[in-house]
Amino acid sequence: MSASPDDALAAIARRRTEYESAGLDVDDVDPDPLRQWQRWYAEAVEAACVEPNAVALATVDGSGFPQVRYLLVRGVDPRGFSVFTNYESAKSRQLGASPRVGGLFTWLQLHRQVRLVAEASRLPEDESDAYFASRPRASQVGAWASPQSQVIAGRAELEARVAAVEERFAGRAVPRPPNWGGWLLTPLELEFWQGRPSRLHDRVRYARDAAGAWELARLAP
Repeated sequence: MSASPDDALAAIARRRTEYESAGLDVDDVDPDPLRQWQRWYAEAVEAACVEPNAVALATVDGSGFPQVRYLLVRGVDPRGFSVFTNYESAKSRQLGASPRVGGLFTWLQLHRQVRLVAEASRLPEDESDAYFASRPRASQVGAWASPQSQVIAGRAELEARVAAVEERFAGRAVPRPPNWGGWLLTPLELEFWQGRPSRLHDRVRYARDAAGAWELARLAP
């Protein structure tokens, strides 16, 4: 017999998972946090973590409230992380008004997370063009069809917009919409968190010093 919703809710406070993971310390990590992220990302892929390149991105709206949603990172290089979206979406408007953001990568199977503090800036148009050209055609059509973050009447309206775009570009390549492209998230701080037994977790933080170099520190759990 399955538990009732009330029983399931009552069990939340009693739920415990012991993280029997290997430890993490300052001496264990790469001096460059982006290379360390790439190492953990590769291990997340190997462990078959769901959407290992997903980041929960936090922005701030015009009223000062944080807004969080998942995006998929589509590039990482010495500059930072690249994500792509509609420039007229709510998140892009928030990024344009206040480019300081927070982010969180989570790999639950490995009892790991990486917290990100960054500044956002638009990627060069040629990089947005190159990524858009690599997308499946249906996703390219969707980028034209969706008035992202705007109110629509229903699914039928969206499907009609998709049909119109498909007709518009029938028999030819779909170009990148002028209101769609990439954002670069330039890290100012990254914290690597490794779950450990008895909630005595390991935390290693990278933060920029006054000269722009990375300083490492171990934080208490």
